[in-house]
Amino acid sequence: MADTYTAFVGQDCIASGSLLDVAPAVKAASDAGKSHLVVFDDATGRPMELDLRGSCEDVLERLDRTAAVSAPTPAARGRPKLGVKAREVTLLPTHWEWLAAQPGGASATLRRLVDMARRSGRDKHREAQEAARRVMLVLAGDLPGFEEASRAFYAGDYIAFEELSAAWPRDVGDYVRTLVGRAATLVPGSVAQP
Repeated sequence: MADTYTAFVGQDCIASGSLLDVAPAVKAASDAGKSHLVVFDDATGRPMELDLRGSCEDVLERLDRTAAVSAPTPAARGRPKLGVKAREVTLLPTHWEWLAAQPGGASATLRRLVDMARRSGRDKHREAQEAARRVMLVLAGDLPGFEEASRAFYAGDYIAFEELSAAWPRDVGDYVRTLVGRAATLVPGSVAQP
């Protein structure tokens, strides 16, 4: 997923998109004295803070500088440059025997197993579920039906979740249902749709 963000003032969504798209709306709301401003990272559901000092141009310039500094630099050649680290692994003798019999040796086999597990979708599902939980707690934690909707979400009963969250303010419900839908589609071995 591309880095996208969603900004709320209270229960109203004021902007969604890249940070450079969202920041001007957040700055304008802040300058207008709006309270309860929150910007969410759509991928993680974590609220984030923007440095809103100065003009809108100042805010955008700081964001550009931050993005330039945090942009990944290409890795140079060589294993240490790739971040390869030697660490100890404790296994039973039968596990070591099995690893030794695999093509490429123990390290290559362990890397393949880790990569396969990461691709399985369980990590992505858990991360999407956690993002939905974070946002739901912040935006809907005090709303009627929150507890029941949360239980339905964790039980995988997305139809009940839809019904229970339907009474929430439109922007809150739409955003939370979007994140819940993303988590639902990432259920390993499932094609569940909310």
